[in-house]
Amino acid sequence: MSAVSILLVDDHPIVREGYRRLLERQPGFGVVGEAEDAAGAYQKYRDVTPDVVIMDLSLPGAGGLEAIRHIRQWDRNARILVFTMHDGAAFALKAFEAGAAGYVTKSSDAAELLRAVATVARGGRMLSDDIARAIAVERLGQGRSIVEDLGPRETEILRLVATGKTTEEIAVLLNLSIKTVQNYHYQIKSKIGARTDAHLVWLAIAARLVEIHDQPEQE
Repeated sequence: MSAVSILLVDDHPIVREGYRRLLERQPGFGVVGEAEDAAGAYQKYRDVTPDVVIMDLSLPGAGGLEAIRHIRQWDRNARILVFTMHDGAAFALKAFEAGAAGYVTKSSDAAELLRAVATVARGGRMLSDDIARAIAVERLGQGRSIVEDLGPRETEILRLVATGKTTEEIAVLLNLSIKTVQNYHYQIKSKIGARTDAHLVWLAIAARLVEIHDQPEQE
């Protein structure tokens, strides 16, 4: 049986090296490529067509949600496992909506990551225990995430706005016109009930799409 080929996507070279060593110590796994951002992930995927992509969501510029969506547009059979620090239900649900097959947090142990890679490679789906609990709590609770009515691209634009990106910067990152980004911005505010851009940012923080330390420093 041939080895499972893996593409690693993370913006930290040292982190990627650690994952590579972990994965390549396992029989039947082989890392065939690496990327540090969404554009690089898409290009490398087309170059090597791996069996599994291990994708971080926190990437410079366009994030992992956009990378997942873009790869899946090119190959509907792409098997993508999200491996990220984001442990909120909102991000996990949007990752699956974008086309991910698995979601494991970086607080999980190494064995859980390895099981997830094997499961996704076989065509299955995988959630780490903490994310499964987070989704269950949200579904059983009375609250409702603001992002439930947003698509993956709207969620990514909301995240970029909340991290301080301008309309022009978002347009370049996502290869959209400025007018299209402005329309998305208006639709997002309407859908989540944001009265102002500042209110929109705080709603994004409350939904755990961004953390306080992701905010741009004020002059």
